[in-house]
Amino acid sequence: MMSSPIEDAIFAMLAEIPAGKSIDPSNVAKSLDPEGWRRLLPQVKATAVGLARIGKLDVLRHNKPVDPTAPIKGVYRLRLPLAGQD
Repeated sequence: MMSSPIEDAIFAMLAEIPAGKSIDPSNVAKSLDPEGWRRLLPQVKATAVGLARIGKLDVLRHNKPVDPTAPIKGVYRLRLPLAGQD
């Protein structure tokens, strides 16, 4: 399966920060489209949820992973899954 520019941007940004730290999804959108980033937010969220469902990403609310099969409302952040987390 080919990765998307959004997926590439998520993992590139996560690679630049310490393990266990998270990124703001709006920064992913801004890195791809500094002018029209807001319209990318739904695609960033959909991509993040898809990655979370296959275990490649954690979607965080209040710094805790959320169930990617449930609707994610409000502010959320993204991080790589922690080692030994399950």
